[in-house]
Amino acid sequence: MLEILGSGLVSLWLEMAGVQIKPLDALDALAWQSSPGLVVAPDPNPAGANTVQAYLKGLLTSKLVAANLIQSQGIWMQSGPMLMANHQGTIPLPGASLTKVATSLVAFKTWGPNHQFETLVSTTGPLVNGVLQGDLVITGGGDPMFVWEEAIALGNTLNKMGIKQVKGNLVITGSFAMNFQREPLLAGQFLKQALNSATWTRPANYIHSIMPKGTAKPKVAIAGTVKLGTPTSTQQILLVRHRSLPLRQIIKEMNVFSNNDIAEMLAESVGGAPVVQSTAARLAMVPSTEIQLINGSGLGPENRISPRAVCAMFMAMQREAVANQLTLADLFPMSGFDQRGTMHSRHMPIGTVMKTGTLRDVSALAGVMPTRDRGLVWFAILNRGTNVSAFRTGQDQLLQQLVKQLQIAPEVPAVLTPHSPMQPLPELGAINRNQVLSGS
Repeated sequence: MLEILGSGLVSLWLEMAGVQIKPLDALDALAWQSSPGLVVAPDPNPAGANTVQAYLKGLLTSKLVAANLIQSQGIWMQSGPMLMANHQGTIPLPGASLTKVATSLVAFKTWGPNHQFETLVSTTGPLVNGVLQGDLVITGGGDPMFVWEEAIALGNTLNKMGIKQVKGNLVITGSFAMNFQREPLLAGQFLKQALNSATWTRPANYIHSIMPKGTAKPKVAIAGTVKLGTPTSTQQILLVRHRSLPLRQIIKEMNVFSNNDIAEMLAESVGGAPVVQSTAARLAMVPSTEIQLINGSGLGPENRISPRAVCAMFMAMQREAVANQLTLADLFPMSGFDQRGTMHSRHMPIGTVMKTGTLRDVSALAGVMPTRDRGLVWFAILNRGTNVSAFRTGQDQLLQQLVKQLQIAPEVPAVLTPHSPMQPLPELGAINRNQVLSGS
């Protein structure tokens, strides 16, 4: 234990988290480091508690929340090992898409930031004069972002291999989705259309128009129909190995747009909701009862997470990101940096990394905000009620009020700064992610 203290690992982590501690506080800090979801000390600065109390009072006076429903609102704010504010903070509440924080954490820990899901393209017959004399077989590997651009690039790769027609069927096996359609037959219909530009409709034509200038239009005509198969149903010749975007980019896009289908596929890739639930609780070091999931996306009020657990998962996500030379802003949207998706029309302090959650009667916001006086402030606000728009406005105002009390950070700390000065769009349709297999 003393050797760990002497190594400075605890002080380093706390420094990265924006917390300055005195040497005499080291033992308490070490205890907190071993259980980041469990707070060891109240914050002597009342700014957080006072701001939250005023916020809760405002919910009542504005009649946004009835008096008997004030206990359905959950708030947790924490700076390092110091608890700043707590209202129903350890009670599991419907978290909507805050569930995606758990899914992100477990997928990132399981696969690593550079993992790429593979989709294999095979045939059951020889190529004769540009015509495959068998089926074209797609073996899906769980790629959640196989979209029009990816399929167009795959079709162009097949054309370059000399394949212009398929005499047989398009056979879908494994875990294959396209354009966020997870029903394999429907996904296969999308792919069949994408491979042959003669059958394109407006969506495919539009996507092609925004791809890099000079991108060819594929012409792989499939004579048969789309069918389901099994990976070992017939003898196959491998043609192409398609690799997905790196996982870090998939997670970022999922969280920027709060995409439910990406979340469900990532959850399935690690073993489903029960695995996400148990692994997230273990990594965040919170009681397992504070994370209750039925899926990986957050659809449905049955997904319940305590505000404390959400903050702890964000802190665990930060540790995993830093260990892989990344930051939270590489995985979640940041105010003043990302203006797409769920960040659009929000008014949070600059440098706030966040995740939203919305259902018919749920509005949630969680993440981390840099301040001058308290370093990084981790927060989770879970509102229940039908006026989602008003809740969103109130959440932003709560953070703005808090940053007035704690002062704006002079600059976004390095531990939150994204690695690109301008958020690049993912390079969908990159042909270099299609590996033509030798001997094909």
